Amino acid sequence: MDEIYATVMALLPPKRKSTPSGWISFNAVCCHHKGSSQDTRARGGVLPNQKGGFQYHCFNCGFKAGWTPGNLISNNTKQLFKWLGMTELEIGRLGLVALKLRDEQAPVAKELKFDLEERALPDNAKSIKEWAMTGCVEPDFLSVIEYIDSRGMSIDWYPWFWSPEPGYRDRVILPFYHDGKIVGYTGRKITDGKPKYLTHSQPGCVFNIDHQDYQRKFVIVVEGQFDAIAVDGCAVMHNEISDVQVMRLNALNREIIIVPDRDKPGAKLLKYAIKNNWSASLPPWADDIKDVADAVKRYGRLYVLSTILHYKVSGEIKINLIKKKLEGIDD
Repeated sequence: MDEIYATVMALLPPKRKSTPSGWISFNAVCCHHKGSSQDTRARGGVLPNQKGGFQYHCFNCGFKAGWTPGNLISNNTKQLFKWLGMTELEIGRLGLVALKLRDEQAPVAKELKFDLEERALPDNAKSIKEWAMTGCVEPDFLSVIEYIDSRGMSIDWYPWFWSPEPGYRDRVILPFYHDGKIVGYTGRKITDGKPKYLTHSQPGCVFNIDHQDYQRKFVIVVEGQFDAIAVDGCAVMHNEISDVQVMRLNALNREIIIVPDRDKPGAKLLKYAIKNNWSASLPPWADDIKDVADAVKRYGRLYVLSTILHYKVSGEIKINLIKKKLEGIDD
């Protein structure tokens, strides 16, 4: 018997019965969480499937969940697990079991690299706070501080770095952390000129993932690093998400909310929300706002976070509506 299915069966209420059609019926565990009265008529049911998974349906409030080997565990199913009494730790463990089963059933592909190597920052790079403690008054250093402030952000929002070395003195440096070690960085030019970014990253890196502690109920995922800093979320640093990045985000065992850039390329991120049963959000900010960082500069962090949560949706149909809206934006 599959481990995930066996765990679910062990948590079902003891008072239950089997129907001739194969359903296992019991008092539904979802109704009072969904705004309905507590079920007392055994309106909840689990139906095993031949692949080793199951489906859950409440014939009272209409809540549905389920899982089939080869798929990841959906948000609804995680919620069902919680209502059945499963701990967050156990839900996270089963999420990894589902991921492993999916990978075992998938066609053999290139080996995924899960470890990230520690990398050095540019020569003489120190944090902004360290430079400030030394009393640095270099014009380029002060310009970097002014640039951070001009983006509507605070020195306390991220461990910003600066280096006086040629090629970096007019850039703010953002280290990439993984398991407490620096595994890459990007240097964002604060003056006109190209290249705008000097980036040294590794495949599978998710920006700011170390800051997503286990007290959070959700994780906001965006494309760019400044967008991630603006709402203390994660950035995948592209409009494509690798399998390793998906694994790392799912391992957080939190609701993932994709907030795309408000342009045609941003629509590409939404296919990953659909594929991985994540949520998505496209708040009705002003038309000239192109991304999360712009929104925070205009409205402030608290307002932007509240609108992202208010306008989040899930499910293929609703997310595809957002996707089509972005695809229809004129270049």
